[in-house]
Amino acid sequence: MIEELKKHYGSQFEPALIEEINQVATFMEVPEGQDLMKPGQYIRTIPLLLSGSIKIMRPDTEGDELLLYHLEKGNTCAMTMTCCIGNKKSEIHAVSETPAKLLMIPVEKMEEWSGKFKTWRNFVFASYHERMMELLESVDNIAFNNMDERLENYLSNRMQINNSKHIYTTHKEIANDLHTSRVVISRLLKKMENRGKLRMHRSFIEVL
Repeated sequence: MIEELKKHYGSQFEPALIEEINQVATFMEVPEGQDLMKPGQYIRTIPLLLSGSIKIMRPDTEGDELLLYHLEKGNTCAMTMTCCIGNKKSEIHAVSETPAKLLMIPVEKMEEWSGKFKTWRNFVFASYHERMMELLESVDNIAFNNMDERLENYLSNRMQINNSKHIYTTHKEIANDLHTSRVVISRLLKKMENRGKLRMHRSFIEVL
């Protein structure tokens, strides 16, 4: 695990911090679609994402979910950290969008390392800032963009995350992430296909 840590965080964290992470972290490898955190759970560990992508969603009172942001390689979850500080139950649903590798850090290390290691403190602040910017982007999409624009932004983000123009998903999954109906998404995707922006295949969407 120490080599993975040096590979992903060697230029960001000092050697002493890398060594402490190696001593206390638990390595996890999860398949696509794995629930990592559900609403109502107490958070005991903080994730560091080594590879893959994780969706962070917010459920409503009716059981539907709104996509807040994605976690990618090198990220951690600001919402998780916030719950840790107040020892509060989770209000988010985290699920692996792709197969992923993670390091799970015990929550008590968050405060200890913030006082001990400047690089960790900077990493935490930077993570808060990045997730806040992504949340503001999500709010802007909902408040100011129509569904056509939201769908185009969604597909663009998925393409960047997967580093591929082939997006393996279903119309229902997209509808869930964008908090709308499958019928609406199917209609908009067909409209985009007719305009030459994408091509729909049986199991994936190809962005042109």
